[in-house]
Amino acid sequence: MQNLDVIVIGSGIGGLTAAGLLARYDKKVLVCESHAIAGGAAHSFSRRGFHFDSGPSFYCGLNHPKSLNPLRQVLEVLGESLETVSYDPMGHYHFPEGIFPVYSNGERYRKEVAKITPQGALELERFEKPLLQLYEALKGIPTIALRADWQIIPILLTRYLPSLLKLLPQIGIVQGSVGEVMDKEVKDPWVRRLIDLECFLLSGLKAEGTIAPEVAFMLGERSNIGVDYPVGGSGAIVDALVRGLERWGGKIRLNAHVEQILLESGKVVGVRLQNGEIIKAAIVISNATIWDTYTNLLKPEDLPTSYRQKSLTTPAVDSFMHLQLGIRAEGLENITGHHVVVHDANLDISEPGNTCMISIPSVWDKNLAPAGYHVVHAYTLEPYENWQRDDKYEERKKARSQPLFRALEKVIPDIRDRIVLELIGTPLTHAYYLRRYQGTYGPAIAARKGTFPGPQTPIPGLYRVGDSTMPGIGVPAVAASGILCANSLLN
Repeated sequence: MQNLDVIVIGSGIGGLTAAGLLARYDKKVLVCESHAIAGGAAHSFSRRGFHFDSGPSFYCGLNHPKSLNPLRQVLEVLGESLETVSYDPMGHYHFPEGIFPVYSNGERYRKEVAKITPQGALELERFEKPLLQLYEALKGIPTIALRADWQIIPILLTRYLPSLLKLLPQIGIVQGSVGEVMDKEVKDPWVRRLIDLECFLLSGLKAEGTIAPEVAFMLGERSNIGVDYPVGGSGAIVDALVRGLERWGGKIRLNAHVEQILLESGKVVGVRLQNGEIIKAAIVISNATIWDTYTNLLKPEDLPTSYRQKSLTTPAVDSFMHLQLGIRAEGLENITGHHVVVHDANLDISEPGNTCMISIPSVWDKNLAPAGYHVVHAYTLEPYENWQRDDKYEERKKARSQPLFRALEKVIPDIRDRIVLELIGTPLTHAYYLRRYQGTYGPAIAARKGTFPGPQTPIPGLYRVGDSTMPGIGVPAVAASGILCANSLLN
């Protein structure tokens, strides 16, 4: 593919979104993916007939015409769509004091809360009100129309002025944290823990660190649109984005590891692959993390010293322990697909191993596992420190995965007897396969303590997308980062 306009490094959802849109805008685009499978942290993989999601497992509004999900908007522009399965309840939270069903419908959700704490349910409704008002205000400004430079101003003023005026009263909450809303409206300790947990599941941070628009989007989507799961798993999303890219003339190369971004006179001129091949383009978009982009893909002297140092001190969310299982499904006909287990009420929910997330997607899509079996994905936070591939590695893997097995036993008591396939992933697994700094899932930038950077960098022609750019972590956010970047490259 000659005379390229844009090279995208990495085929995560942010990279594929930017690449697909730029191809749709008649740019000549090549995506270089280091792995043998596209999708980055959202890729799927298969073992012995079991099909596993490697990362995200929870989705809202993937094909609903009224959804604000940026990913759905991108697929629509690319001429692609997804087959999905809707479900409710979304799943169950397993607290030490009991099991709590989680419904998409706000009224049903609060009724379940009222069974535990009637006063807390009233406080929860007051808490949700300003966030749902923010969601309503955001409805009139579709993400697909936005960009991350000054030219957003005339777009907002000419096309979306009524919606912008509607948003103005919400400016205070837009810039604030969920914790600020919670502190104002919620005193009940059980509901405060519930809100902290839901923020943690979204952003990796509790309420005080999570930005309000993120939770506003989550509440609005799940109560107005509902939750769904893509048939084929997260790999189906990646496949749709790749189809959209190729439909508009873009290309993707797998097993194409970019070793360095090439500069001449301080400007981007292309990339060099690990095999020595040089590919030229005046624009390069990195879907690698901020740390990997600025340490592995660039030389230290390529960036202003103070900018580079400040960027590399960005705090990172911990990595994860992952457990991927194939299990016999006999007798599990009524099991639900999502579970969150909190082991110890006296420990912080963000303590590694204390909060365990479980997804059983074959509940919705039976083709993800052989007939008579289920596929299970369980994960919990795990710091990268102290992990090394030595003679204790396998022993440590077994030990650090035990909180996940104990969590699964809360849902399926005889889980260990049902296992026919077992895969354990560590922070080293993530760092290796996803080529992510310390196996992290993105920056831990707390509300009011910093903002995610936009796609621009100090180097002319170099841009960034993904979960270490605005708006942040999660599938909708990384899709939005690709939109902001692609639109900012239009004249």
